[in-house]
Amino acid sequence: MPKINYVDDEGVKRTVDADIRSTIMEAAVQNMIPGIDADCGGACACATCHVYVDKNWTDKLEPQDDMESSMLDFAEEVQENSRLSCQIIITEDLDGITVQTPKSQ
Repeated sequence: MPKINYVDDEGVKRTVDADIRSTIMEAAVQNMIPGIDADCGGACACATCHVYVDKNWTDKLEPQDDMESSMLDFAEEVQENSRLSCQIIITEDLDGITVQTPKSQ
């Protein structure tokens, strides 16, 4: 099981085991990670699962599609490494990935 590292806006790190083919958002919700609300349940219809992907991991992700890019327009404090965690599917290659939740979320 890949491990996913979640860091909140105060620097507190939480590491969870995640199922392959689930999403970073689903793993967060299942493990009650604060800062990932997932109001739309992963339908890419809100931006309440916005995260910053550690720059060492951004090249290992599939690129954003147009829908995700449009939804990020509604998120606060968007950065170059912003993603919606509902759109990041967990694979073995993402074992150890680190994402941070924005302060405003």
